[in-house]
Amino acid sequence: MKKKIVVLTGAGVSAESGIKTFRDSDGLWEGHNVMDVATPEGWQKNPELVLDFYNKRRQELKTVKPNLAHIILAELENDFDIHIITQNVDNLHEKAGSTKVLHLHGELVKVRSTANKNHILDWTEDLNVSDFDANGHQLRPHIVWFGEDVPAIEAAVSIVEKADILIIIGTSLQVYPAASLMNFASENIPVYYIDPKPATVYDLPNPLKIIEAVASKGMKTLQKELEKMR
Repeated sequence: MKKKIVVLTGAGVSAESGIKTFRDSDGLWEGHNVMDVATPEGWQKNPELVLDFYNKRRQELKTVKPNLAHIILAELENDFDIHIITQNVDNLHEKAGSTKVLHLHGELVKVRSTANKNHILDWTEDLNVSDFDANGHQLRPHIVWFGEDVPAIEAAVSIVEKADILIIIGTSLQVYPAASLMNFASENIPVYYIDPKPATVYDLPNPLKIIEAVASKGMKTLQKELEKMR
């Protein structure tokens, strides 16, 4: 049986691929206030702006590629049972070849009905105000906006509880409930935290190793350590 590695990834794992984050930019995301483009209130106020914003992010995905961190995580599937839980809405983990990816905050390449949150469609082109589901309801980005529930959190907790090794990459550990997931790991398993500016981790009983580096460099370092644990 392969050891089960669970990987929690945040914006930092995609930053080296050229996808900008709003973690350190005063609440601005690509020049927009996140309250205008990433909240239900923003959607109600100006759906055209919201759709245009995500259309640009969706088109951006076609121009970026997975970086070394994504690639190493995919390659680790040869020796480990890898399950990735990501806060990112891009598809770079999948592009790199990872086969078990749970998106906590939704996916840019999917849309859903405004009338039925479980009616989800694959979508790679622009989404417009004139795009409806089969019952005539407007389609919206399949994104978990600020103030909305995170429907995948229970599945994520169940995955973390079964981990033999936990890896956290590129997250400030400030966004909840995602930041609380590490607390569901068994107390005896090792936890690795990769980030160039790691947050302080409080009250974690697990053996914790912090690798202060960008995602690709940190994963290259960790890959060598994991090879000894197969």
